[in-house]
Amino acid sequence: MKENLLSNNQMFLENESKFSYEETVRLLSEHILDINWKISAIHDLQATLKKSGKEILPIQIFELCNPVYSGQLLDTDMLRIYSPMMPCRLSVYEKNDGKTYIARMNSEAMASMVGGKVEEVMAKAFSDIEEVLAYFIAD
Repeated sequence: MKENLLSNNQMFLENESKFSYEETVRLLSEHILDINWKISAIHDLQATLKKSGKEILPIQIFELCNPVYSGQLLDTDMLRIYSPMMPCRLSVYEKNDGKTYIARMNSEAMASMVGGKVEEVMAKAFSDIEEVLAYFIAD
């Protein structure tokens, strides 16, 4: 996979998509469902801000969930404290250069600071998402 554009900040990852904004949003929705993940919500921040009179470039936030992974963390009282890391989130947006980008939190790196079951589960979730995103990343 092409190196992260924000390599100096490894908590958040950003890559250029090889597809247009509309294609990226459409294909990402399809690919996520193909790996048996759920899309809990999609937030169109451009539309939301437009209602308040603010014009911005297109951006949508995807909230993604894998019930198998999330269930492993949410079924234990001690691990529920990590629920703010759920669901997994991705952003698809355009920048002023006209290109489309995909960004996400590096949940694997964050979970590695916790260790144990949290690290194990979040590493699997992160790997699933990264496999999907490999299809989109520009060479």
